[in-house]
Amino acid sequence: MLGWAQSPSAIAERTRGEVVAIDGKSLCGTRTSDGKALVHMVSAWASANNLVLGQRKTDAKSNEITAIPELLRVLELSGTVVTIDAIGCQRTIASQVVEQQGDYILAVKENQPALLADVKDSFQMLAADSVDEQIDCGHGRVETRRCSVLADLSLIDNTQHWASLRAIVRIQATRYHKAAGKSEQQTRYYITSLKPAAQRLNAAIRQHWGIENKLHWVLDVAFGEDLSRKRAGNAAQNFSLLNRIALNLLRKDTSIQGSIRGKRLQAAWDDAFLRQLLIGEKS
Repeated sequence: MLGWAQSPSAIAERTRGEVVAIDGKSLCGTRTSDGKALVHMVSAWASANNLVLGQRKTDAKSNEITAIPELLRVLELSGTVVTIDAIGCQRTIASQVVEQQGDYILAVKENQPALLADVKDSFQMLAADSVDEQIDCGHGRVETRRCSVLADLSLIDNTQHWASLRAIVRIQATRYHKAAGKSEQQTRYYITSLKPAAQRLNAAIRQHWGIENKLHWVLDVAFGEDLSRKRAGNAAQNFSLLNRIALNLLRKDTSIQGSIRGKRLQAAWDDAFLRQLLIGEKS
């Protein structure tokens, strides 16, 4: 096996200072005829390195709130920035990240109504300490993301309950679709243990979406994960793990050019290439 995949210390060095995005994905093909038994996996994604660091299946009668702490517990988070959507905006999760020597950026939505109201009021009443604007073009659209950061937490109740809370963040995103000639706007809010530096926070929040675009989307398109009907026992969980291991190996290979789907086919046709992927040796 490749050295970086063998050694936890090697992986820790690769992810230090980088964004580790946590997000869940339902395996749609595991739904039974009664519409109940849907397998849901929570993954950790090293955004800059394009690596799946780990995954955890949510319990049948639970959700991501219980699965996320269990996944974080097996990760080396020292020096990383953990980003999680609103379901992970929990005091215990924030404390756990800090205890594991990481920093956090947690989305704030309606599941934390009091906190969300305080954050919105803060941006209405106080001037931002730091502002950054980034513009992306591609796929027929232009997206502008304006990040405003406040270090003044005087209008936030019970800040002491959020471990190492240092700032609140507002992202105002405008997406212009060239073909339709229309714009759509969205405002998102976050809390963070990082310093109130808008440029870094804007980039880190943007990186979080890599788990959707570079992991979940690829698993569906290149691996057909949502089409898989494996349900018996732990089959769905086990095969999802194998898919993520395979994706890590394919992404790290630079010997040939091509898509993930194309490299999968090459590995099926060419035993030498398959051996190279698995043990890192060229014939």
